[in-house]
Amino acid sequence: MRSLDPQLALASVGRRLLREPRRPVAVRSSPRAHWYVVGTVCIGAVMGQLDASIVTLALPSIGRDLHASVGAVEWVALSYLLVLVATVATVGRIADAVGRKLLYVYGFGVFTAGSVLCGLAPTLPVLIAARVLQAIGAAMLQANSVALIAEAMPPSLLGRGIGVQGGAQALGLALGPAVGGVLLALGGWRLIFLVNLPAGAIGLALGWFLLPRSRSCRELGAADRLGPVLLALAVAGPLVYLSLGSRAGYADGVPLACLAAGVICALAFIRRERRVAVPLIDLSIMRRPALAVGLSSGLVSYMALFGILFAVPYYLSAQRVSEAWIGLQLAVLPVAIGVTAPIAGRLVDRIGDGALTAGGLLLAAAGMFEIALRHGTAGILLGLALAGVGLGAFTPANNAGVMSASPPGHAGVVSGLLNMTRGLGTALGVALTGAVFTAVAGISGANAARANAAAAGHGLTAAFGVLGVAAVLTGSALVWRARRGLQAISYDAPARTG
Repeated sequence: MRSLDPQLALASVGRRLLREPRRPVAVRSSPRAHWYVVGTVCIGAVMGQLDASIVTLALPSIGRDLHASVGAVEWVALSYLLVLVATVATVGRIADAVGRKLLYVYGFGVFTAGSVLCGLAPTLPVLIAARVLQAIGAAMLQANSVALIAEAMPPSLLGRGIGVQGGAQALGLALGPAVGGVLLALGGWRLIFLVNLPAGAIGLALGWFLLPRSRSCRELGAADRLGPVLLALAVAGPLVYLSLGSRAGYADGVPLACLAAGVICALAFIRRERRVAVPLIDLSIMRRPALAVGLSSGLVSYMALFGILFAVPYYLSAQRVSEAWIGLQLAVLPVAIGVTAPIAGRLVDRIGDGALTAGGLLLAAAGMFEIALRHGTAGILLGLALAGVGLGAFTPANNAGVMSASPPGHAGVVSGLLNMTRGLGTALGVALTGAVFTAVAGISGANAARANAAAAGHGLTAAFGVLGVAAVLTGSALVWRARRGLQAISYDAPARTG
């Protein structure tokens, strides 16, 4: 008997690992096969949002344990978001060419490995490096999540499917503060990263057997290697400016130079994308009003969401509130999102997205103004509930509108753009809220979480005032758009291919 050539065996294994497996016949033939896709995607949604909300809650604790300033510890969140923003569009384009199932399933593995390394990190630089690996896995998940649902669901159920996914994201956000508060109280911040292990294993297994193979793949074309670099630098410039400015002053030469470099890179990125044969982001699709409006308003919504999740723990820490109680109070926001999102998903299939997106952002603004004006427990809980209902109404309607406006064959790219703007909004929410909070409260350094209670209250008022104004302006623009009849959803839903 001839022995098998090790190189041939290795090549055979490699080909199998790079080929999307077929689903079992029982799954493919099931009338609920599309809901299996939604359920699998929801695992990734819960895991990603669980991690995001836990990490923002743990930042004060990480800063104290690793003796890091607010500006430094922000980069535990910002490094993750920066890599996510820079890579998610590229991953979406690759997924359109090689298969969404393949990248989504392996995204679970990369994200889970990064989580383990985060939990074992001995220093802040190592923790930030592990967060970068986590972000690559998150990009593989997020760039494909909405696209998988959009291709699997019948057109009449698209809004409902995306609404369920929005509810799953809210569940992750809801569990994050509560679970994070308990884990921080029991064993410290390292445990918060290890909660991703069971979810990652379950998601990888379910994705392998329940997700359909991609059938709408298109040519990848020549890779735009410079585009992602310019995009990353364009996003990093303003974030570094806000981070350094909170310590050195916003008129200091170094922060201003970083801001200028970011602007230059942004202009260079736009110019390059218009000239290269195969751009990272096809800017021509942004001429569609539904896409441009949906992506920009989605950015504002995530800026508000994560601004809230960032600022409230610092304020309550200054009030000497326990971490467990902070987590329970924060859970009001995502619980409200989770209750509202599935209802909004059903409504968007009936009435369209205009009223839900505009009204949702205005209601979220009302919640932020409530917290800005009343810092007591009742004011914070009411404000979180209002903001949660508003964001829960906005998110599924906006997602459905954006994906319905996607050009044929571009579902992965548009899904990647949607998640890229979310990541950018999240990063801006953390950086901008942190900058306003620390500047107005007059605090910085590793002891920012132990700031004077009155000073922290002033910082909270200013930060939420800025977020509230941004939400009002965007919501008002959406009202004007809805009155002109420029509703995003045309109900020309993407064709089913999975």
